[in-house]
Amino acid sequence: MLSRIAESLFWIGRYVERADDTSRILDVHTQRLVEDPWIDERRACANLLALMGAPDAVGVEGREEAQPEADTERVLAALAFDRTSPSSIVGALSAARENARGAREVLSAEIWESLNVTHNALPQQRTMARRYGPHSLFRFVRERSAMVFGLADATMSRDESWLFLILGRSLERIDMTSRMLSTRVLAGDAAPSWTLVLRSTGAYEPYLRTYRGVVDSSRAAEFLLLDRLFPRSVFASLVQAEACLAELERSTVRDAARIGVAGEAHRIVGRARTMLEFMSTPDLLAQLPARLEELQRTCSAASAAVTHRFFTEQAPQVWVPEEAG
Repeated sequence: MLSRIAESLFWIGRYVERADDTSRILDVHTQRLVEDPWIDERRACANLLALMGAPDAVGVEGREEAQPEADTERVLAALAFDRTSPSSIVGALSAARENARGAREVLSAEIWESLNVTHNALPQQRTMARRYGPHSLFRFVRERSAMVFGLADATMSRDESWLFLILGRSLERIDMTSRMLSTRVLAGDAAPSWTLVLRSTGAYEPYLRTYRGVVDSSRAAEFLLLDRLFPRSVFASLVQAEACLAELERSTVRDAARIGVAGEAHRIVGRARTMLEFMSTPDLLAQLPARLEELQRTCSAASAAVTHRFFTEQAPQVWVPEEAG
């Protein structure tokens, strides 16, 4: 597979998952502001912008200006509607569609049409969100993201194209689930309830079936981090990413001298999976903020290693004719 196609598929997976998870995080944020009028809105918004890595000076439509005080309008401008930022919902879905344009030969027509329809519907969804509230946009994004990955599951062969798409989704899911947990762990008095966090990740009913009781903070964090059967947990996503990398290494490595380079991303992901698997649960929960930050660094390092191994193109060879004797 051409590195250009592989890179496009990897980033389609990351961008669609990013839009999905950002919509879930914003849904939690806006719901708790409505449910609890005593929350310090500016503090909660500033914490969320810092957690999501939003730039310090973002105005409406992405124009830079003197840094305003954080409020819900600024949060939505930066994380939902900014067309120029791939970290926002609109920007991520637009970037996914542009990457799909360059990978049409390996994507099914249904996937391309789904991404294209989603992109074309964003202006209307944005207007409705500003008129009636943002929850309709968040629901639309979650449904369209599920459709894209559902179509990929039903219409793509399990070859390298599938592996790169799912690898991108898995790494992004690890990062965003860690950020979602951080919104609960680090927000202090402005933190959402664990029930709201579980609902936002689609984990509420699976949690109740697993633990058969009321929501407990330690068990909720343990479920989102360590559950082996819930596909959005950090551990399940690490296992999926590790499996994709192992299969890609088997299919792309042709000589033993390159195994070390090919395995760098695999080692990074494997170390994170091993840390979660073998650290005792009480120790893990006691060090949760540090571990969540470490998981986000792991995703960044693994993505850089994947890019270096599979996507970085070598400079073309230049043939120099022999000088005339």
